[in-house]
Amino acid sequence: MSSITTPQPQSRSAFARYGARPALIAFGWLNVGIGLVGVVLPLLPTTVFLLIALWAFSKSSPRFHTWLYSHPRFGPVLHDWHMERAIPGYAKALALTMMGISVAVIGASSAPPAVVLVVSTGLGVVALWIVTRARPSRSIKRQKPVPIWRRSL
Repeated sequence: MSSITTPQPQSRSAFARYGARPALIAFGWLNVGIGLVGVVLPLLPTTVFLLIALWAFSKSSPRFHTWLYSHPRFGPVLHDWHMERAIPGYAKALALTMMGISVAVIGASSAPPAVVLVVSTGLGVVALWIVTRARPSRSIKRQKPVPIWRRSL
């Protein structure tokens, strides 16, 4: 038999016991929406918001959690982060490029030198953190998710 690679959300979290389930579902969908906007806008990150949505869904909706985690486009990146705390090479390159462009635009603008220094330092720290994350190993065998309509069969 094969093992399930999808992390299972807790059945009754403290959030669900106190009636926060609808708010967490709405918060999760808000983050999915922001993440989808980040697919189109290069300055807005996608994965961070999808990770927040995954957390919110893990506390409120097993169905939405499974859907997002097994999504064909976003699922592999979320899986790599969950299993290995790894960032793919293309995502690292894109993030570092966008941060470099941001620093260049702010430096070329009429922003005060203190603002340029603060932004450069902050993005430098984030860039260092991104570079030190591992790349995902392909030794972890990913299973294709079972479609919802076949789970009961």
